[in-house]
Amino acid sequence: MTKSAESGAGAENPQQSLSTAAARNLATTTKSTPQMQGITSRWLLKLLPWVQADGGVYRVNRRLTYTIGDGRITCVTSGDDVRVLAPELRELRYLRTFDDDAALEALADRFEKREYEPGDLLAEAGNPANELVLLAHGKASKLGTGAYGEQTALEVLNDGRFFGERILGEEVPDWDFTVKALTPCTVLVLTDSALAEAGEAITPLREHVRREREAEDQHSGYGNADGEASVEVASGHAGEQALAGTFVDYELSPREYELSVAQTVLRVHSRVADLYNQPMDQVEQQLRLTIEALRERQEDELVNNRDFGLLHNADLRQRTSTRSGPPTPDDMDDLLALVWKEPSFFLAHPRAIAAFGAECNRRGIYPVSVDMNGHQVPSWRGVPILPCNKIGVSATNTTSIMLMRTGEHARGVVGLWQTGIPDEYEPGLNVRFMGMDEKAIISYLVSTYYSAAVLVPDALALLTDVQIGTES
Repeated sequence: MTKSAESGAGAENPQQSLSTAAARNLATTTKSTPQMQGITSRWLLKLLPWVQADGGVYRVNRRLTYTIGDGRITCVTSGDDVRVLAPELRELRYLRTFDDDAALEALADRFEKREYEPGDLLAEAGNPANELVLLAHGKASKLGTGAYGEQTALEVLNDGRFFGERILGEEVPDWDFTVKALTPCTVLVLTDSALAEAGEAITPLREHVRREREAEDQHSGYGNADGEASVEVASGHAGEQALAGTFVDYELSPREYELSVAQTVLRVHSRVADLYNQPMDQVEQQLRLTIEALRERQEDELVNNRDFGLLHNADLRQRTSTRSGPPTPDDMDDLLALVWKEPSFFLAHPRAIAAFGAECNRRGIYPVSVDMNGHQVPSWRGVPILPCNKIGVSATNTTSIMLMRTGEHARGVVGLWQTGIPDEYEPGLNVRFMGMDEKAIISYLVSTYYSAAVLVPDALALLTDVQIGTES
């Protein structure tokens, strides 16, 4: 055997072409633009009709509305002790303008605490309605009698809701409904005997209630089904009947929405901006991702802001609770009953949509999908259900589902912005050069201006206490 044959037998096969690792030194790498996981579909920003707010303020003018007793009464808890906050008693029908704090404190002291288990009755139809009942915590179903004698669910009561306030007017009629606990309930009750024991301490309160009831009797009928001042119209008459004069009354202090702002300062070193702009402009990419983050914050504010956010601006009469926890088709129908005039879309956390899908599967119901801007999205009764991760999930795995009607022409929910601002980069968003510091860092101020307005209360409704992640 020769020497060359010997070496060839014991060595690896020699490389016969240029390796890919070496070839990459001469090649141009294909790159993606910078990616960002925090970017979402932002359906709310896409679908809200945006209205120009010149001067940075948008005023919502409405017909004059007479609203009484449509709120909730807040309670405070200290250990096992639960107590009514006395000022919150002004949410009661006849006490909204009552200003005697001492009498309210005396009334709050007369409430007694009771505990109920699921299935227990808080009130029963036909029994004397001699109690004012406040649901401090829990969920209960208000049941009535249907046209054919069957039991009908009227509504679901949750924290802060109350009934039986007519005892303040010294009337003791019978309950015309039954209230049954759905979950363990903590209830605060004011009985007629406790009122009698309060004696002179609440005499001013009794006098105030009497005057309010007399005024209500005098003005009964002064308002339509929505509580708005009536417009007198004659119809069905013949001949030369005298027609009633009328006018449309307005709110004297309409609400005004000021545009909010989300801002940040984008900083880019001049050396980066000068030298590293191929194949992508560094400033442009930095700006693109910064704007995406601002738009995400904008949608979050439109949902959660304490002043103008939709979760906090839904009218209390436009809030309903789930019947059993998970979002069922019945619960979604309850929402549609609140926004029945041209509903535009549902907005829900993705997990809430999954929970609703699970409930539909459990019942053998398969909602159809609808096309939204080229995307197939689930719907209920033909109304799209759109995901929004800005709607929060509580520590107890509960969330809310929104349903809204949108647009000025439909008296719905609108987004507010101002276009044509200096250095505008996108509608309602501008980028302003702030200069360069001694470290050669260039700064840009990026600002977006926005708000949202609910033109009439029935344009927005909330399904609250939506349980997600339950075991099947």
